[in-house]
Amino acid sequence: MPRQNRVNPFGELIVTDARGAFMGNRGGALHNDQGELTDRRWTSSRWIICLLEFKERRRPLMAPGCYTELFFLDEATALAAGHRPCAECRREDFKCFKKAWLKGNPEYGFADNVKIGEIDKVLQQERVTRTREKVTFPVELGSLPEGTFVSLPSDPESAYLVWRGELRSWSPGGYGQVVQRPGEFLVDVLTPASTVNAIRAGYVPQVSL
Repeated sequence: MPRQNRVNPFGELIVTDARGAFMGNRGGALHNDQGELTDRRWTSSRWIICLLEFKERRRPLMAPGCYTELFFLDEATALAAGHRPCAECRREDFKCFKKAWLKGNPEYGFADNVKIGEIDKVLQQERVTRTREKVTFPVELGSLPEGTFVSLPSDPESAYLVWRGELRSWSPGGYGQVVQRPGEFLVDVLTPASTVNAIRAGYVPQVSL
């Protein structure tokens, strides 16, 4: 039976049979000893994106007392949900993301050796409100870099990937309908603002297309 551990671009945990290209977590256990999801949706500001396999480590999913494994269609989806690359299993991607994040967000005044926890604190404010609502912001579509996610005023419940001059509709199993990308058009951006800046500054999300 599928578990409620797949993440969509809105950051919601959903049930689906579809498999993901990346795993991750939100700092701790979001499930009980029976492997059932609780009301928690995070335990810390450390939301990471991991490899599906690393150093042949294996264990049962949602084991008692362990962090809850979450799964993503691709990295662009995970970034939109508010996650960032893991510093252990994705070390090189982590370093590239941190470098691009610092380059794209100079207003925070962080030095190159800033602890990633400080960046996580910024991301936490950009992910969700205190009432667990997704944080979005309006921007003209034409100003966004490839690899970010948006929702449309006419279709606020759906997520679309900005990719190569088009919008591609998201589903748990992959990307579907292609919508032409008008330049002067306000959209709600799902990807956190500082992550959008990191992508604009050179970080390239992995996309399952």
